[in-house]
Amino acid sequence: MEEKEINNEEVKENNKINELMDKINLQKQDIEEKDDRIKRLMAEFENFKKRSDKERTGLYSSVMGDVIMSLLPVLDNLEKAVKAETKDEQYKSGIEMVLTQFKDVLKTNGVVEIETVGKKFDPSLHEAVSLVQDENLGEKEIKEEFRKGYMIGDRVLRHSLVVVAN
Repeated sequence: MEEKEINNEEVKENNKINELMDKINLQKQDIEEKDDRIKRLMAEFENFKKRSDKERTGLYSSVMGDVIMSLLPVLDNLEKAVKAETKDEQYKSGIEMVLTQFKDVLKTNGVVEIETVGKKFDPSLHEAVSLVQDENLGEKEIKEEFRKGYMIGDRVLRHSLVVVAN
C-alpha cells in the first residue's frame, strides 16, 4: 500500500509538472507572438517615417520649383534691363546689383542654369527652336541660346530654347 501511495504521489507530481510545463509553453508562445507583433509594428513605423520624410521632401521640392518657375520671367526681364541702353549709369548699376542678388538667392536654393552654347543638344534639357548648318560646329551642337533654362536638383524647371547646328 505504501508503494501505491508513493506512485500516486509521483503521478500527482508528474501531472502538476506537466501542467506547469504546458503553462510555461503557452506563455512562451504568447510572448513570442507579442514579440513578433512588436517587431512588425516597429518596422512598420520606421517605414512610415521614411515614407513621410520622402513625401515631405518631394512636396517641398515641388512647391519650391513652382515658386521659382513663377519668378523666372522676372529674372528674364532683369537680364533684358541690364542689356538695354541707358545713359544713367547708376540706374544700370542698380539693376545689375538686383540681378546679381536674385541669381545668388536662386543659387542658394539649388537652382542652376542649364549649360547650352557649345554643348551637345539634349532634349531632356533643351528645346530646339531652329536648326542651322554650320561647318565650324559639330553634329547636334548648340550654336545659340534664346532663353535660359534652369534646373533644381534633377528636375528641369524650364528648358533652354536653343538653336542647334547640323
